[in-house]
Amino acid sequence: MSKLTHLDEAGHAHMVDVSGKSDTDRMACATATVQLTKAAMAVLLEGNLKKGDALAVARIAGIMAAKKTSELIPLCHPLPITKVSLDLEPDRATHQVLITATVKTRGQTGVEMEALTAASTAALTVYDMMKAIDKGLTITSIQLEKKQGGKSGTWRRSAL
Repeated sequence: MSKLTHLDEAGHAHMVDVSGKSDTDRMACATATVQLTKAAMAVLLEGNLKKGDALAVARIAGIMAAKKTSELIPLCHPLPITKVSLDLEPDRATHQVLITATVKTRGQTGVEMEALTAASTAALTVYDMMKAIDKGLTITSIQLEKKQGGKSGTWRRSAL
């Protein structure tokens, strides 16, 4: 088992020193799924919510969240993010919204937490925008799908 990098020799939490690492292009992609009812999906697709366009607002929320990740996650490095994109794809057949967040930087540490924060915040925003229609919506499977860059190279989630 590898040593936990956020603990020093005395077991105290600290921010990892990445100053010795080389700048490399880095990318991470994370997903989240929001399960809606058939009725809630119909309202979402009609775009008649009193709060506005849920998918557009969730996209902006995810972008903002990626930029604020180091303020939300303890010991997370603030990073010069070069790109954040969020795709929100409603699936009429399954009544789900699949959220995909992709974050890029050139730096000394990766953007996995930024992608995960973006995807989860976008999912929470969909929930917030839709809760007046159905409070029983479910957010599921927030997960890292892929990361590139750094010493460990490329990693992809394996299909089950």
